[in-house]
Amino acid sequence: MEEKQILCVGLVVLDIISVVDKYPEEDTDRRCLSQRWQRGGNASNSCTVLSLLGAPCAFMGSLAPGHVADFILDDLRRYSVDLHYVVFQTMGSVPVSMVIINEAKGSRTILHAYRNLPDVSAKDFEKVDLTRFKWIHIEGRNASEQVKMLQRIEQHNARQPPEQKIQVSVEVEKPQEELFQLFGYGDTVFVSKDVAKHFGFRSSAEALRGLYGRVRKGATLICAWAEEGADALGPDGQLIHSDAFPPPRVVDTLGAGDTFNASVIFSLSQGKSIQEALRFGCQVAGKKCGLQGYDGIV
Repeated sequence: MEEKQILCVGLVVLDIISVVDKYPEEDTDRRCLSQRWQRGGNASNSCTVLSLLGAPCAFMGSLAPGHVADFILDDLRRYSVDLHYVVFQTMGSVPVSMVIINEAKGSRTILHAYRNLPDVSAKDFEKVDLTRFKWIHIEGRNASEQVKMLQRIEQHNARQPPEQKIQVSVEVEKPQEELFQLFGYGDTVFVSKDVAKHFGFRSSAEALRGLYGRVRKGATLICAWAEEGADALGPDGQLIHSDAFPPPRVVDTLGAGDTFNASVIFSLSQGKSIQEALRFGCQVAGKKCGLQGYDGIV
């Protein structure tokens, strides 16, 4: 029997990445060390990492026909990502991000141009054959539509025996009010450092204690805090921590959070404990920060 897949629903963009030896001053003209096109977007990046870790995975997101979409699709195929549920829109253009990576610090500065490309809708999601998936991860975007997607998964799970239920994770990354309703869905909820700070919390542990009341009964809330590692809080009330695993030299932090999320999902989908998954997520994300791109994380 074919192994069930992990589906990631969310954004794919074109990242135009310029690597520089130091961050440029305003109104100057200088050469970069290198420049490349790279497929980006949270859910898209997580598919890359899941594929590299050996998980069969699928991507669901919007594209607009053209050269950029061709580049993105070719790259997804290179990582053996299932493209069955990619939605081609009739309006808008593929989003593009201009990324400056400061090689001296490994920092990334992103200028994002979102060009009116509609996100996938609940109607699009109705076409998804849920029986193909063991895990569905949703990157918080058009939350009102995504709530309907999550409710469809809940209705499906209600008809399944425990071993056939789909595990669900949700990412709340942007500090936007509309996205906060997504806290109440998912077996695993990833909340970003930015959202935690938006609520006034100064550490991942503080954020988990303060935000746990928003998640549904039995869920696990996870918050990564860059070089301070990551924490998780589950229904037993026990705070679980993993230290970070920084590389010898940080060269590229673009997509480190997506790498962490995917690695945690992979580990949990393999039946590992939350402590093991948290540690694995920090290890793989740390290794990624020592590499340009993702190849070489395993």
